Amino acid sequence: MDEFVPNGIMPMTQPERASRRGRLARVLGMLLLAASLGACSSLFGSKDETPPDEPADRLYNEGLFYLNAKKDQKAAIKKFEEVDRQHPYSEWARKSLIMAAYSYYESGQYDECVTAAKRYIALHPGSPDAAYAQYLIGASYFDEIPDITRDQARTEKALAALDEVIRKYPASEYAVSAKQKIEVARDQIAGKEMLVGRYYLEKKDYTGAINRFKVVVTRYQTTRHVEEALERLVESYMALGIAEEAQTAAAVLGHNFPDSEWYRHAYALVKGGGMEPAENKGSWISKAFKKVGLG
Repeated sequence: MDEFVPNGIMPMTQPERASRRGRLARVLGMLLLAASLGACSSLFGSKDETPPDEPADRLYNEGLFYLNAKKDQKAAIKKFEEVDRQHPYSEWARKSLIMAAYSYYESGQYDECVTAAKRYIALHPGSPDAAYAQYLIGASYFDEIPDITRDQARTEKALAALDEVIRKYPASEYAVSAKQKIEVARDQIAGKEMLVGRYYLEKKDYTGAINRFKVVVTRYQTTRHVEEALERLVESYMALGIAEEAQTAAAVLGHNFPDSEWYRHAYALVKGGGMEPAENKGSWISKAFKKVGLG
């Protein structure tokens, strides 16, 4: 019997009908295969399933174990950071963040410590551990203070961060240590100023030298460099013929450090110019020392 077809459409030949039946069979096979794979997946589970979170307290205590018993800061950091990743808003996450900062500090990863400690302060500014986080920032900068021949930007950062500890948390247990580190950092910066000042003095750039020694006298007069700075001011002012300032520098040096070897040098310089040390109360040198109760 002839196959019925709409008007205007040619009937399919036998090979065409066979080809169409083949394509239908392939599509049906693919659908059956997909269905069977889906059934297997539901029965046996998917390999891409995300493993369940570990308890926060377990991760935290494992971090403490690696830190204290194993002395493995890297493994400890990994555990503490995993607490923050899996339980970001928990109390364990807060504890883990400060411990991660401490672990970074202990392992000498100072930049990472600063980043973690700053994040802690930003997230938990009212926490009892915020003082410690701020101290870790200052200590990280402090431990990387370079020698006085190099740029002292790191020292300036240490001073600023440690000063924050004293300013914001004066009653904390970290304030005393911060003050001690500040004195060391201040002495370092004063030493850098002296190094540059001596260079200018050797080059007979007396104005440049005075500017450097002035920084030590006005900002860092509680450091060990102030005696030499006053004597170098006597040298510079004598070379420029500014006798009154030279006399004042020598007088202030003698009044505050009478047994100093630097005072003996200053006194000899002034006497060599036919003068005596004499303080001019209107001099910037005299005012600088009176400002902090010296002189």
